[in-house]
Amino acid sequence: MRLLRTVWIVVVVALCGTTLAFAQQPASEPARSRDALIIWHRLVLELVRHTATYSPPVASRAFAYLGVTAFEAVATGSDGLYSLAGQLNGLTLVPARGPGLTYDSAVVVQAAMAHAAARLFANTGPTGQRALKVMAKRAGADAALGVPEAVVRRSEDHGRAVAEHILAWAATDGGAVIENMGFPLDYKLTEGPAHWVPTNLIRQQQVPLLPGWGRTRTFAMPDGAACGLPPPPAYSEAPDSQFYREALEVRDTVNNLTDEQRAIARFWSDDPMLSPTPPGHWISIAIDALEKENADLPTSAETLVRLGVTLADAFIGCWHSKFEYDLVRPLTYIRRVIDPKWEAILNTPPFPEYPSGHSTQSGAAATVLSEVFGPAYAFDDGTHEDDGLPVRSYPSFWAAAEEAGISRLYGGIHFRSAIERGLDQGRCIGAYANALRTRN
Repeated sequence: MRLLRTVWIVVVVALCGTTLAFAQQPASEPARSRDALIIWHRLVLELVRHTATYSPPVASRAFAYLGVTAFEAVATGSDGLYSLAGQLNGLTLVPARGPGLTYDSAVVVQAAMAHAAARLFANTGPTGQRALKVMAKRAGADAALGVPEAVVRRSEDHGRAVAEHILAWAATDGGAVIENMGFPLDYKLTEGPAHWVPTNLIRQQQVPLLPGWGRTRTFAMPDGAACGLPPPPAYSEAPDSQFYREALEVRDTVNNLTDEQRAIARFWSDDPMLSPTPPGHWISIAIDALEKENADLPTSAETLVRLGVTLADAFIGCWHSKFEYDLVRPLTYIRRVIDPKWEAILNTPPFPEYPSGHSTQSGAAATVLSEVFGPAYAFDDGTHEDDGLPVRSYPSFWAAAEEAGISRLYGGIHFRSAIERGLDQGRCIGAYANALRTRN
């Protein structure tokens, strides 16, 4: 615990040191705005890792609202960006800047994101709370460098007003309050061998995580059922059935993993409290690409809002399907039907199998990022470099998405149908985010 906390503090200091580096030579207003946008997303990647209630669905929601807050804050001062009000479900116009008054967009963005992050992570621990305060103070000072005091105050007030508008909207989506870390206090399991049952002995996980998440209000797609899936292969214990064959594939693959397959399973595992979670992994990829390309402010803002929105929608759509079919996990089936002593190399998550959440959200992310950077954009993924996992390289976002999907078969977590159809579901969900109008 002491080591974890030390690493966390070092990360925060490093992030704040980055903002102080900007302060040595004041940059242009758009550059300062972009820096505020990126630095807050990086801090939130760490907050997700250190906040107990931030399971992948909950983390994706935070990234979406943070992205919308930043985009709308930028759009209020830009003639080139088009508000997402009226396009995202339930979102109305944010407060406008006062006519004839001078604002500094970097200060606006910084204040909006600081206010939104503090509220979205109000339940993070003491170290996280200190990190939020330190970042708000230091990044706020950087954003305000060289800006007249009256403009700073006006811009900060406007940024907070934008954030308050987004937070009030967020409070009505059905996902704002997470009790018991997302595990319902009263839940009846579905009877029958085809359905999910607990896969470990942790008392809290004798019921599934967030069974109602599929009813959470979506962002860009109409509702959680908009990208529904056909049923999984029919449950069967007959050796000649597709269900049995897919289970046998999982068993045999895990029993004969190559070193590369084992590395892939570990790289994409993205366990809560040990990583920024699967949606944070894709946010990290996007930030690195934006920085590599030295993307301008509008491109950075619209990329992160489209990605945040599609990741959140992906978890809602995926969870809708998971609890529609409530399918048994490979670990349960293989031990009961094929090999009672079989072990997966990764811990099986506490919710139904079909489809694969990694696949759905990775397919959605790849759909969005391919639209921004191109279908053949090669990149290096160093998301877990600080955790001791080597950088992996990909020729495209879809190559990464497909690897993320198959990693769950290597880990013993999912059947092949859940992976392949999850990627298909992600394509459908990503298309809704790509259809958003962000430019005038």
